[in-house]
Amino acid sequence: MVKKSMTKPSTSSSSKDPINRLIVSNIELQHKMVDVLIGVKELNENVSSLVTLFKSAGEHIKSGKYEDPMINKLNDLLEQNKNLTKALGLLENYVKTKQPSTPY
Repeated sequence: MVKKSMTKPSTSSSSKDPINRLIVSNIELQHKMVDVLIGVKELNENVSSLVTLFKSAGEHIKSGKYEDPMINKLNDLLEQNKNLTKALGLLENYVKTKQPSTPY
């Protein structure tokens, strides 16, 4: 924000004349209002850019181009687990068929 400095008239003349005090306080108030308006304008621009960013991200996700690497890794692990389950099942069947039927 831009801060403006102003020179105040001498205190003896401004404190004696209520009209001068009113004018000075009105000018100070106007400067503060300008500072607030500048801050609100900057805030509005920042919020607008955030809204644009979120809209863009939403459209990107909707289009199906978004792929989470963690989901891909989990899918790979799931596929590996399925393959291991099949292999262990086949190994179990093999061991059962090759095992002698005589007890110890």
